[in-house]
Amino acid sequence: MIELSGIRKAFNQGQHNEYWALNGIDLAIEANKVTALRGPSGSGKTTLLTLVGCLARPTEGRVRLKREDISGLPERFLTEIRRRTFGFIFQQFNLIKGLTALENIILPAYPTGQPRRELLERAETLLANLKLGHRRDAKVEWLSGGEQQRVAICRALINDPEAVIADEPTANLDTHLAKEFMAILEALAGEGRTILLTSHDPLVVESAVVDRVVDMRDGVIVDCG
Repeated sequence: MIELSGIRKAFNQGQHNEYWALNGIDLAIEANKVTALRGPSGSGKTTLLTLVGCLARPTEGRVRLKREDISGLPERFLTEIRRRTFGFIFQQFNLIKGLTALENIILPAYPTGQPRRELLERAETLLANLKLGHRRDAKVEWLSGGEQQRVAICRALINDPEAVIADEPTANLDTHLAKEFMAILEALAGEGRTILLTSHDPLVVESAVVDRVVDMRDGVIVDCG
């Protein structure tokens, strides 16, 4: 589904503190599979996720989505690809305080122009599927960590994306909640979604749900799994 060729990514390029976060990445991410990027802090995992998800551009190299080179597309096209293709689950959840669970979930779908009633119906279905329907009207700051993550998962799915990208999704969860997340991940994989995540949690990377583990260190891939 996604091909990365000769990817390099620099920050502060040309300055005294220039830093190359990625330094020659060649990787093919299969559709309908669960791929985990594993490595220590600073290995480039999160940077690679941002490139795959069209949140950033490579300094060098090519990103192809379904064989189409998207590396040089204008931002407005990347935004549309990002909205249509990817759902994001961030480590800190990035939910907006003061809004309810339901309101947070439908936010990414507003630019699509779908009627609000349809969005609310879909959001309620997603909440019900994750056994959180009773918290639909609760402000997110009132929710537990596990509940907030389930809201974040619903938000990632509101546009029915082909691929789900998750950055260290169990980092702030205890073992019980991490296992709950892996059960949800298994269900998403069962729906045929492509899933790319980062983690160094053995509960995640050693799970039978994960089809492939890619090891990274110092901005390069050291083992493709």
